Amino acid sequence: MFIEKRKVGKSTKYYLVYSYREKGRVKKIRHYLGLNLTKEELLKVKDEAEQQIKKELDELRTEIFNFALTKNQLAKLNSYDAQIKVHHLQGFNWKKFTEQFTYSTNAIEGSSVQLDQVPEILEKKKAKDSEELETKGVAKAVDFIKSTKEELSLELIKKLHKLCFEGSKHFAGQFRNCEVVIRNGRGELIHAGVPVSKLDEALKELIEWHKKNKKKFKPLILAAIIHNQFEHIHPFQDGNGRVGRLLLNFILLKSKHPPVNISLEDRAEYYNTLQEYSKNQNLRPTVIFLIKQYKKTLKQVTTKKRK
Repeated sequence: MFIEKRKVGKSTKYYLVYSYREKGRVKKIRHYLGLNLTKEELLKVKDEAEQQIKKELDELRTEIFNFALTKNQLAKLNSYDAQIKVHHLQGFNWKKFTEQFTYSTNAIEGSSVQLDQVPEILEKKKAKDSEELETKGVAKAVDFIKSTKEELSLELIKKLHKLCFEGSKHFAGQFRNCEVVIRNGRGELIHAGVPVSKLDEALKELIEWHKKNKKKFKPLILAAIIHNQFEHIHPFQDGNGRVGRLLLNFILLKSKHPPVNISLEDRAEYYNTLQEYSKNQNLRPTVIFLIKQYKKTLKQVTTKKRK
């Protein structure tokens, strides 16, 4: 923060100014302090204005996840939730959903296992390779989130990772101790995970934020926020996408909402929504995208009329 002086004729106006960057543009919060102030008067009003600016900054940021919502924006986001609720999951075909989710979530990450191979792999007693292990692992994780009474915690997140990757990745169930970045096919940097030095703090903030805010947001919005922020943090060396999509459904199921499958064919749009959140703190594209995915999911796996 700095003092700005403006000459107006023979007088001087004083302002306290704070500069910050938002979406690539420099913005300023400016508070008028007074006219022709002495040093003592300037110091007194400066302290009061500084506290007011800090208060405004807190309201702007919603500090933990660095995006702010007005009451109207919150109400608008929450209103989307009504478009996807299915009363008590009536008619939901869990076997079919598990197969399709397992196929899609692994295929998004590059698995060569095809949808028609998934039922046979899940019936096998022993997997023949890492792809089959991860097919069976994701299905186990779906069963877990469907039945668990646990609350969101760091241990639950690690458990989901271990269920998915035990036997296929040596770091299954362990948060990373290295830096991670995501690049596109041209080698361009798309996203860098939270630095290792700040990983523990970011994960604890995620859990604490959920605990404090879970009643403020409707299930679809809450699930989207937790999923997107988890992907932004990227706490594992690998497997973040699959665990993130399981967390998305964990939040939904805890609120008696149906789970959602993100289709492989919509992978590009899905990644675009994650980037829009990570770069611009814009959640709306994710919510709209998830509603479209819900329509596909429920059409495929719901056998009774939706309410």
